[in-house]
Amino acid sequence: MIREPAELTVQADGTVELPMGLLAEAGLNPGSKVLAFSDGDGRIVLRRFDDSVEDLLGGHGL
Repeated sequence: MIREPAELTVQADGTVELPMGLLAEAGLNPGSKVLAFSDGDGRIVLRRFDDSVEDLLGGHGL
């Protein structure tokens, strides 16, 4: 099930808090390591770190 997007605010120190439901839906638990990168204007992608490493080693790309 895909939830409705959550409107979030980038704080003055550059942090953004993600709702636990959003993280759980993505299969991320507290303490999970993620890789964050820009995917163009206005778009940021979070990938589970282990998945990103497997993609790179397997030649699948991000």
